[in-house]
Amino acid sequence: MRYPQGGGLTAERQVFRERVRMEAVGMFADGRGSTEIAKELRVSVRSVQRWRRAWQEAGEDGVRSRGPVSRPKLSDALFAVLEEELAKGPVAHGWPDQRWTLARIKTLIGRRFHKSMTLSGISQMLRRHGWSHQVPARRVIERDEKAVVSWVKDVWPHVEPPRRRSGPGSSSRTKPDSR
Repeated sequence: MRYPQGGGLTAERQVFRERVRMEAVGMFADGRGSTEIAKELRVSVRSVQRWRRAWQEAGEDGVRSRGPVSRPKLSDALFAVLEEELAKGPVAHGWPDQRWTLARIKTLIGRRFHKSMTLSGISQMLRRHGWSHQVPARRVIERDEKAVVSWVKDVWPHVEPPRRRSGPGSSSRTKPDSR
């Protein structure tokens, strides 16, 4: 399951999920079927079957959440250090402009902490800690709206290739369609 926060559940959502599991345990004790429980709790039948098996093997404790599957690559203390480094800006770390890209942050993490992370892992970690991608706050002053409108109207139609007519054809690249 993917989460909108970029991996991981909020504390409220974790409590809610735990409550759903404990409700399922009560229904197991009542002898209700997996399909019925899944429908009532709005979860998959497979999840209910997995919880039932864990309940039969270890009781209520077997159904309780054991926390995240893996520990984060950067602890909260290390992430605080990373935030300080990010606040210094890319120029302080040797890049020519003031843009933080995921690739640059990956390089910074490698240099500073001697750890390797994927770009998607870095993106998820940053989103979990409240960071978002950079978007310019406003358009540049030098932007000439009349020139942009003129370009879109006059130049773009000549640059864009014409659309193909729909009709019978051949899916073969080597044999043209027969007309």
